[in-house]
Amino acid sequence: MALKYLRDENVNPIYPNQIRLREPDIIIKVVGESETPPKSTLDPIILCWCEENNFVLVTNNRSSMPGHLADHIAVNRHIPGIFILNPNLSIGENIEELIIGALASEEDEYQDRIVYLPLP
Repeated sequence: MALKYLRDENVNPIYPNQIRLREPDIIIKVVGESETPPKSTLDPIILCWCEENNFVLVTNNRSSMPGHLADHIAVNRHIPGIFILNPNLSIGENIEELIIGALASEEDEYQDRIVYLPLP
């Protein structure tokens, strides 16, 4: 089963569009779309949504996300994972990493972890 992604609202909209074009079976939703948290939702609430819906969060938030994840885990919550995009990779390279991650990873491989692309 492929990983499912929730794209943070601050990530370039090209990501879901390109992933959907290249791999239509990958589920990628965007904050602010129907059935997702609305835009401007606080990160701790987004983490809860990801946990409840089994989505890996895709973000470029390197500064506060580690603290939010630590707080989330501290209250015995879990998350399928957080992928942080790499500003040193091209958009195409980041997209390729996300596609590989979705198709080649075990469902719980990144549980409660932040992974900085490229994937290990």
